[in-house]
Formats: sequence, structure tokens, C-alpha cells
Amino acid sequence: MAVLLAAVLLAGCARSVAGTAETEQWSPTRAAGLEITSGQSGPRPGVPDTGLTAVNGDGGEIDRLALNAVEDVQRYWAQELPATFGVPFAPVRRLFSYDSTGPGPVVCGTDTTGLVNAFYCPAEDTVAWDRGELLPTLADTFGTMSVVAVLAHEFGHAVQFRLGVGGSTSSIVREQQADCYTGAFFRWLAEGNGPHYRLATGPGLNQVLGTLFFIRDSTEVGFDTDGAHGNAFDRVSAFQFGFGDGSGRCARIDETEVRGRITQQSAAAVVPGDDGNLPVDDPDALAALLSTLRAAFGPNTAPIVGTTVADCPEGGRTAPVSYCPATGTLGLDLAGLAAIGTARSDGGDGIGDFAAFAEIASRYALAVQQAAGLPLRGVAAAGRTACLTGFWAGTITAGRGAPLALSPGDLDEAVAEMLAPESLIAADVDGRSIPSGFARVQAFREGFAAADPAACADLFR
Repeated sequence: MAVLLAAVLLAGCARSVAGTAETEQWSPTRAAGLEITSGQSGPRPGVPDTGLTAVNGDGGEIDRLALNAVEDVQRYWAQELPATFGVPFAPVRRLFSYDSTGPGPVVCGTDTTGLVNAFYCPAEDTVAWDRGELLPTLADTFGTMSVVAVLAHEFGHAVQFRLGVGGSTSSIVREQQADCYTGAFFRWLAEGNGPHYRLATGPGLNQVLGTLFFIRDSTEVGFDTDGAHGNAFDRVSAFQFGFGDGSGRCARIDETEVRGRITQQSAAAVVPGDDGNLPVDDPDALAALLSTLRAAFGPNTAPIVGTTVADCPEGGRTAPVSYCPATGTLGLDLAGLAAIGTARSDGGDGIGDFAAFAEIASRYALAVQQAAGLPLRGVAAAGRTACLTGFWAGTITAGRGAPLALSPGDLDEAVAEMLAPESLIAADVDGRSIPSGFARVQAFREGFAAADPAACADLFR
């Protein structure tokens, strides 16, 4: 985050964000309308492998996972493309597997030696993947559904080609559409339609969102850079649009829509080597943070702030920051917050400054809810908390004149925190978080897009 020399925002500031999806009434047991399930995700047991083959494949486990994923993805689009767009779906002409760790063949004019990637080539109607490093790394880190996610994304580009979306379309629009189409396909999987793969909407979706986080653009890539794919927040948003609203929503993503809601900076704004991280325990940074919170929610909701996490007679003790309803006190463990705020790139084991600041904002949001007479316990309270934290984040976007402003990578840090096993950003006063990482991020995003904090109380009840 960056501290700016500017005046504090007016209380209760309103804004609008173009291109956001319409949302149904929230349910604590659902993710985009589907029941949150904690069952198995991955290959269906006892199902024969597909008969598809890949040029240059080695017949190994990774190619087997990839080809079964291709079979499911093409099965989906064979139904979806004619049903939604009135266009028949022809299977891609060629599937190609290569090993980036050895001498690579040339695919679509590209030498694959050292090419840790998966891609779609329109000129040859080919989907290619690296079985040597990319897919094994993702499978080991996030599980087999990450392999499916990568292949589904590349087939999103094949769908674009079949719908006439050409090279004149900017890369960020093409990538946002492909992430959205990936979400639409995973909705189909979650509904139990996949011949080879099954998806639980709890941990299974977390694997997929974790994959998108892993393959996000770095903070030194602008959304208008050729080849830009998007930061984690924008990629997850596009995926959620498709998962919640279907492939028709994806086709409506265009330059105007993307520029109206994208949070990734432009190439002109990139400052090489500047990660924007502030020391979380710095008094000036904390003072700026608290002023933005008062500006977002009004001075009458402000809690008393202390630098210790004290016992609370009615519960409400969480680490490293807590809110005690009985005393109206926000307690900060500065050492614990600094540990979260010091990212690994800066020599720490944490996530980054915004993750720590957002955890403070989440406990502050409990004081806002208490002032409005809302309950502070339960999953609805956790949803409101994530939503209000997202609303606050939306009030400090760059250029709004806040004393503390979002810097590149900040919203990705929030995504990382919310995809952790437990998330304070999306937790009630006792630290009980929404069970689904997908639902946590969705709640935060709803607040980020809201014009008024009252929208969070309307949605999460």
C-alpha cells in the first residue's frame, strides 16, 4: 500500500463499478447458488480413461489427467456452444504434449524447450501443454483440479476462436473471457455432469482459485501490456462471473466492461521493483489506515483502538487483531500483524501489508455492524464482515485521494488470505470464517463493487 499526502475521504462515500454481475440473495451454505460441499474432487474412481491421444505424448500420468480433462471440457462445449450461442462445437484439431525440461519440439512456430506453459494456437487449432514442469507442479501444489483448470482455460480460447473473437481483441479481454468460460465449465462439473472429473464446491473450488492465484500476472505487468492475463483478484472475479452466471456472461466481457472494473494497473503506472509494502506496525501507516476506515464508515462507528489483544468478557478474542463487543475495543497485536504483513519477497513468512491491514479492517467492520444493531456471530456476520472489508478496500483505490491507497498486488494479498484454511477477513467476531474460499472472495468482491456499505447488510442477513 502507498501512503498519499491527501485529504481524508468523506464519510459514507459512494461509488459505482461498471460491469459487475448481478447477485442472488446470499446463503451461508451456498456458493453461487450451489450447496457448499466438502466431498472428493478430482478423477472419478472406476471410470475408463478417454480414448483421446496427444501428439508427442508419453502416456504418463500427467498426460492421462490432461486428456481426461480435455474429454470433459469438450463434452461441455459440445452442449453449451449450440445451446447458448447457436454455434456447433468442433473438437480442436490437435492436442500436443511436450516436456519443457528437455529438448522441445516446435509447436505453432514456438520452440517448447524451457517453455513452462500451456497454450492454444488458433493458426493450427492446437491446445498444447507442458507435462514436464507446469502441470506436475500445479498438480503437486494444488491438486489434480488445477490441471483441469489450465486445460479448461485454454479451451476457453478455442471457444473464442469459434465465436470469431480475433487477434484485434486485447489480451486482457481475451484472458478475462477465458477465465470466465473456465468458471462456466466448472459450474457444470460441480453440478455432477463431468464424465471423468467431480468437483466439491468447498475444497475443490479452492484448488481452482489457488491455481488462478499462482498463475496471475506479476505486479510489474500492466493490464494493457501485450500478453497480460490479469492479477489474481481480476482473474478470480472473471471465473466467478462464469461460475455464477454462465457462459453468456463471459461473451459480454469487452474492452469497456473490463476497463470499468479491472483492478490491475496500467503499464504506464508500473514502477519496477516497487512492491508497495508498508511496515504494518508503523504509527503513521496505522493512523492513515484508521482514517480511511472512519471515512468509509463514518466517525460514529469508530471503536477504541489499543495495541494489545486483551481478554473479552463475552468472547471475541482473535489473533492478531480482535474486536471486543463488550468494551467496543479494537485490539492490535502489532508483532503478529507485522508477521502477516511482511511478505516472503521481503524476507518474511507472511502475505503482505494489505492482508494485515484488511484483517484490521475486518475487525473494525464488526464495530460498524454492532453500531447498526446487527448480530456479530454466525456465517451471515462473517459474510457481512468480508463484504464491508471489500467496501473499505474500494474506497482506497488509487487516485481517490485517500491517505492510504491500494498498490499493485494488494487485492491479490486479500485473495491469498481468504483462500487460507481460516480467514479473519471473512470471519465473525469469534474468528469462525465462511467455510468456502470461493464464497469468502465473492463476499469481499460484492463489497468492493458496492456503492454503499448498506448493501452488505442487505445481502448478508
